[in-house]
Amino acid sequence: MTTSNKSTGMKINPDLAHERSKCSFVVEDFAEFWNGGKEKLEEKRWRENFFLRDPELKPEIPLEYLSHKEKFEEATRMSTIGFRKVRELRDLGKDGIDTYMALLSGNLGSGITPDGSPFALHYIMFLPTLMGQATPEQQAEWMGRAWSCNIIGTYAQTELGHGTFIRGLETTATYDPKTEEFVLHSPTLTAYKWWPGGLAHTANYAVVVAQLYTKGQHHGIFPFIVQLRDEETHMPLPGIKVGEIGAKLGMNSVNNGFLGFDNVRIPRKNMLMKNAQVEKDGTFIKAPSSVLTYGTMMFVRVVIVRDMANYLSKAATIAVRYSAVRRQSPINPGEPEPQIMDHVTQQLKLFPQIAKSIAFRMTADYLWNMYNQVTTELDKGDLDRLPELHGMACCLKAITTSDATAAVEICRLACGGHGYLSCSSFPLTYGFTTAAMTYEGENTVLLLQTARYLMKMWLAASQGETLPPTVAYLRRNFKSTMEAKRPKWDKSIPGIINAFETCAAG
Repeated sequence: MTTSNKSTGMKINPDLAHERSKCSFVVEDFAEFWNGGKEKLEEKRWRENFFLRDPELKPEIPLEYLSHKEKFEEATRMSTIGFRKVRELRDLGKDGIDTYMALLSGNLGSGITPDGSPFALHYIMFLPTLMGQATPEQQAEWMGRAWSCNIIGTYAQTELGHGTFIRGLETTATYDPKTEEFVLHSPTLTAYKWWPGGLAHTANYAVVVAQLYTKGQHHGIFPFIVQLRDEETHMPLPGIKVGEIGAKLGMNSVNNGFLGFDNVRIPRKNMLMKNAQVEKDGTFIKAPSSVLTYGTMMFVRVVIVRDMANYLSKAATIAVRYSAVRRQSPINPGEPEPQIMDHVTQQLKLFPQIAKSIAFRMTADYLWNMYNQVTTELDKGDLDRLPELHGMACCLKAITTSDATAAVEICRLACGGHGYLSCSSFPLTYGFTTAAMTYEGENTVLLLQTARYLMKMWLAASQGETLPPTVAYLRRNFKSTMEAKRPKWDKSIPGIINAFETCAAG
């Protein structure tokens, strides 16, 4: 016996329907909260219907049966259709930021391109870098073409020999005042850019991070816009050595590539000069803060936290639904097999993952709002909260990726043999979460960055200085910690928060 879902016409397993009927809260209320209100929820449902009911966005052959080359081609096809439909939404006035977030780092996107999109870095890193690092004149030249996808970009920073240690990058950009050009060069094999998504075959432009030299002096790393391929033929330009790095544990349709330069010349105006500049004669004008160069990485770390909330909620949903319909092992002799969700051991595995996904999502929203606030302050020349945002983004990127990766594996194991099947979505989901533990900052290094920031703030607390809001608890707890005093336990919400702060300070 089954029941029917009127909105989709799909049959619902009676065990699942029974579990849903026992819910102690109004599901629609939670859905509205989760999606940011009733209007946002309606937009989400309309958007998913708009995309997922399109027959062109249904693959003819399951992804796992395709070759490496075919996976890329299928992801390119699906992404192209997806963004063509975004243009349709643009005509309807419905192509807001939520649509792009859903397609690029949300569950909708993972439904259309399950193993990643070769266009992801164009939107997630190339465009944000132009918005954050380019002057108004440079934005006027590049943003229109990039936003309309007349050019496709990627972000080339990590090299074969250097990832986490950004200051050690080997790619050089040497300014030639005679021609007013920068000469980009890869002096060694380890200087080749390695890992940028979309670089292998998709992108024809890249933001390239390189060591800047002018007038014989070294000034550190800075971003440059570099054309990689001819816009008509798509063939690599002279001096550009580009290709694919090969198959990976996951994200095999992201089209990761390598990139080398053999004395490639680009115009002076192709250095992104919002923060630091090189004048025509080669004079270097320093940025107000070197951290501003890392703005794109900070943005991506903020996005990653939301990604982890999405992937974990997806894994938890799959495992919980499975646990409601799968029956196994009678608890008492002679009784029918219960739903495995009735086993306390299963609850101990899955309930914490549901709680984590909610905590991750609320934290991601907080961090996103904080990022937007600090970015607004930066545009006004206020750098006060930049270190706080950096410390927070480093910490949360590391914690959410490691916790989500472990949680996805818990959810997979909770589904027994069925979790081992590709159709469970666990292998692809795990591939995304475990990859995020490494890209945009290796987790151990990021945790050490967080530790360094906290040590600085603890020293500031000991000296009675005013601390940023997210670490203000350190000063409040400094005296009691030194005197080994603890506030009395209060089981109210503020009391629980105070207890967390006291433990963290200790």
